[in-house]
Amino acid sequence: MCVTFRTPEVSPTEGPPADSWQQQTQSWEESSLRSKESSLRSWESELTSVQHSLKFVAPLKEEFVCPVCRGVVLNPQQNSCGHIYCFLCLQKLLESSSASGPVCPVDGAVITPAEVFQDNCCKREISSLEVYCTNSPECTSVVTLRHLQDHRSCCEYERLPCGNPGCRAVLQRRQLQEHLSVTCPHRAEPCPHCQQPQRLRLLQDHVQSFCPEVQVDCPIGCSLKVPRHKLAEHREACPELHVDCSYKKFGCSVKDRRRNVKLHEDAAVAHHMLLVLRSNTHLEQQVEVLQEEALLRQQEVQTDSLLLAALQKKMRPLQQQNSSHEHLVSAAQRALCRQQEVLSSVQQVSRGLGGLEDLEELRKSLDAAIQEVSAAEALREHLGTLGEKLKHHSGLLDLHAATLGHNKQRLQELEATSYDGRLIWKIEDFANRREAEVKGQPPCLSSVPFQTGRCGYKMASKVYLNGDGEGRGTHLSLYVVLMPGDFDALLPWPFRQTVSLSVLDQSGAANHRSLSFRPDPASKSFQRPAAESVSNVAVGFSCFIPLDQLAAYVEDDTLFVKVKVDMAGLEHL
Repeated sequence: MCVTFRTPEVSPTEGPPADSWQQQTQSWEESSLRSKESSLRSWESELTSVQHSLKFVAPLKEEFVCPVCRGVVLNPQQNSCGHIYCFLCLQKLLESSSASGPVCPVDGAVITPAEVFQDNCCKREISSLEVYCTNSPECTSVVTLRHLQDHRSCCEYERLPCGNPGCRAVLQRRQLQEHLSVTCPHRAEPCPHCQQPQRLRLLQDHVQSFCPEVQVDCPIGCSLKVPRHKLAEHREACPELHVDCSYKKFGCSVKDRRRNVKLHEDAAVAHHMLLVLRSNTHLEQQVEVLQEEALLRQQEVQTDSLLLAALQKKMRPLQQQNSSHEHLVSAAQRALCRQQEVLSSVQQVSRGLGGLEDLEELRKSLDAAIQEVSAAEALREHLGTLGEKLKHHSGLLDLHAATLGHNKQRLQELEATSYDGRLIWKIEDFANRREAEVKGQPPCLSSVPFQTGRCGYKMASKVYLNGDGEGRGTHLSLYVVLMPGDFDALLPWPFRQTVSLSVLDQSGAANHRSLSFRPDPASKSFQRPAAESVSNVAVGFSCFIPLDQLAAYVEDDTLFVKVKVDMAGLEHL
């Protein structure tokens, strides 16, 4: 063994002063910290856990045994007395010693931190010692101490924990792979239905309760088996689900299983047609009543307008009188103030002179002024009452005007509605509307609805004067949209009639610009509208006509758009 001695500056029995020892300890700890950081990354730090269970081929020399932990010395540190210790053992010895300083456990010599150094010569000898594998006798390998950890990292007999979450098994490396993939109860296995990895012990619960691809019985009671994630979709078509008849809103009260309701709808066509006709008749009666009410409201508005004009005519002279009376009241108040001042002065003079006759005349003029003020106040109250009546009549007039406007708009829609599958749409003030659309308000214009018959499909047209989508800023975009109608339940779906869209030539040459399309039955735009207040997605042409060619079709700042539905093969109810 190579041992290096350094002559201590103090005797082993005396030791350094306490303050000096503490400073040396701090300095040694700072320098040893850097040594510790490098040593923790070495093979010696990895052997700390098996330090006392190592089996050497040749008997271990006593000088290679740490006097503190009685194991083989790892990262040897030599004291001035010549004895060596493990780095970690020496550090613990320094931390647990008294104020007088640590002493060597072999000969009692004081350990001076400043004189402790790493013994590299001893380290090389220890690292070359041959040891048996820690997994002997199963493993018969013999390696040097510095290569023991490398051997353990690939030794087939090294005991390793199972890596599956929840498993606490510890097995030899040669058995671990089979355990992980075959025998471990916590291993992950793909679900046979959805192929998603699941823990083996949870796989059955996953299949029975959660797997979206498992075929399950219909909860409503039909004989079909459907994937779990399609149960909601199946509910919309399940023949055993209790549903209302499609003609419920027309008065049919039948509610039964879907398959029975379907048979009922096929068998009760005549009854349903009668209900629809009754509903249609009722609607027409309502329209007539609304028209009569609108005429009555219009007459009331005219009467109220005449009454308001008469009231305004009466109010003008009253307002003028009010202004003049206000001036009179102000003048009377000023005169009253002056008379009161004169009266005070006269009363003071009369006490000395006794002018009772002049005082009486002043009192009479003051009473007359007070009467004029009272008359003016009464007139002001009368004018206030007339003003409140005027406000009341104005409110009634505004209410009647709003009601009349709403009824007039509804009547205009009813009068403009076409029932022959054709729409002629007059778009006035074209230039200003297009300029407003360029600025983003509103994004598009919508026509009044039109129908293919009294009980037919309800549709409307939409136009983007500055283009939409691919045609934005370059073309006029023209579309048609299916709207919820009162008779949709009686009509065949999806909508299949050819639709023609046209921009009409106003020059008389009939050089109209027209494009047509035939509906795609698979598109949702041509299915029955889902709700009464929601229209389908509009369909048409985003690049109908270039904007630079559109000027030829605009006359007097007006554009005409035509929509025509091919009625061939369409039965009228």
